Amino acid sequence: MKYTFDPAPIPTVAVAGSDERLPVRRIFCVGRNYAAHAREMGKDPDRDPPFFFTKPADAVVDTGEVVAYPPETDNFHFEAELVAVIGTAGNNISEENALDHVWGFAVGNDLTRRDLQLKAREQGRPWDWGKAFDRSAVIGPVHPVTAVGHPDKGAIRLTVNGDVKQEADLADLIWSVPEIVSILSHSMELRPGDLIMTGTPAGVGALVEGDTCIVSIDGLGNISTKIGPRA
Repeated sequence: MKYTFDPAPIPTVAVAGSDERLPVRRIFCVGRNYAAHAREMGKDPDRDPPFFFTKPADAVVDTGEVVAYPPETDNFHFEAELVAVIGTAGNNISEENALDHVWGFAVGNDLTRRDLQLKAREQGRPWDWGKAFDRSAVIGPVHPVTAVGHPDKGAIRLTVNGDVKQEADLADLIWSVPEIVSILSHSMELRPGDLIMTGTPAGVGALVEGDTCIVSIDGLGNISTKIGPRA
């Protein structure tokens, strides 16, 4: 096949304990999936149906990389997250069968231009400018479920320059991984390489140039990101 332009490289993330790379197809993100975070964002944490937004696949960044402070923001935030990785395609998946479609799990950091996100929210507009910018999805090595199982409890923690900013338990998720996978699959077919960032606990806050942000989840290790000069 002849292309007008050279195709873009396939975005990938690391696989724990392997030199293989996992191709990324899409990145789904669950909004306000911890009650305390919903409250800090000024919203009611009642168990309403979950809502989703997306990031482009090429927003992925490996642990250990420097992320430049992004343009057009003065309020650049961290968000610690558990990431579920789809390995088997499916649609209309039941909750009971949902985990059969998950290949593995990773530690993630949903970087956010909070001022742009909140402005869009106030105006009833999409969140893309606040969430879907370049290098906004730090994703650690993916651990296969054959090695780590399906984590549904355990500490999730984020530090900035050694100070704890976010700390919760995966058991605090409002919507569990099986529920999220099932709900998404009733809207569109999930396919291998789809990543689901499952939401962040309370304590989100700002990053500045020179900060080092570390996210850890029990059983999945940690990821580290240094914030570089403004892009």
